[in-house]
This record gives sequence, C-alpha cells and structure tokens, in this order.
Amino acid sequence: MVQRLHLVFGGELVDPTGSVFKNVDDIHMVGIYPDYQSAYDAWKSEAQRTVDNAHMRYFIAHLHRLRDEEAETSPTEELG
Repeated sequence: MVQRLHLVFGGELVDPTGSVFKNVDDIHMVGIYPDYQSAYDAWKSEAQRTVDNAHMRYFIAHLHRLRDEEAETSPTEELG
C-alpha cells in the first residue's frame, strides 16, 4: 500500500494575494495526515476558523512529492 502524507500549515501573510509569511516563526503547523481527504478536512477547519483575517492562509503540502533536486530522479517519484 502506498502512503501519501500531507502537511497542513498556515499563518499570516504579508500580502493576502501572495504566499510570503509575515513571520516564519509564527507558522501554525496543524499536522501531518495519511491521506488528502484528512488533510483537506483539517485545512478547511483552520481556514474557516480564521476567515475573519484576510491575511491568514492555510496550505496543504504533498509530502510524498518532495524530491531531492540534486538527483536526476527521486525515489519518491516511484510511489505512483
């Protein structure tokens, strides 16, 4: 079975149309989830909780897509 981990994180942005965090030390690490649906549910919960602050934004990072940029191909690409 292939495991595809997802990281949910967010914080206050400098500009709500961008993706640069105001203070990297204040990034909220929500958690790591075993599948996209669980990550999406966590993302949605945090996004709705902070809806009144236009500068707050949460993201889902696909950890299974991380790769070693120095290598021609990465073992993670073999996950399918």
